[in-house]
Amino acid sequence: MSMKSSIRQVNGITIVDLSGRITLGEGSVLVRDMVRDLVTKGQRKILLNLGDVTYIDSSGIGELVSAFTTVRNQGGDLKLLNLTKKVHDLLQITKLYTVFDVKDDEAAAVAAFK
Repeated sequence: MSMKSSIRQVNGITIVDLSGRITLGEGSVLVRDMVRDLVTKGQRKILLNLGDVTYIDSSGIGELVSAFTTVRNQGGDLKLLNLTKKVHDLLQITKLYTVFDVKDDEAAAVAAFK
């Protein structure tokens, strides 16, 4: 299953809807390129909607951390939205759940950027 993404704007927040698998190769490259592109265009408030992401491997986790660092270094903020149980458990196991600001509700996530 290939990685798909779409980008939309809500109240000045860039929401990236991801679906598929964030794995070594196509998935992680897509996330990396998209976040870098958004930051280059001046987007500093990014919300990654992972509701349709079925699997993340170690390189995918690395890309999420890298994306987070890239956005933070530019003075921005990156949050995660709608984690599936699998992804939620993975972030708990890797202790990254405390690093990312994770939201379950899009409206609350958008409001949290203000």
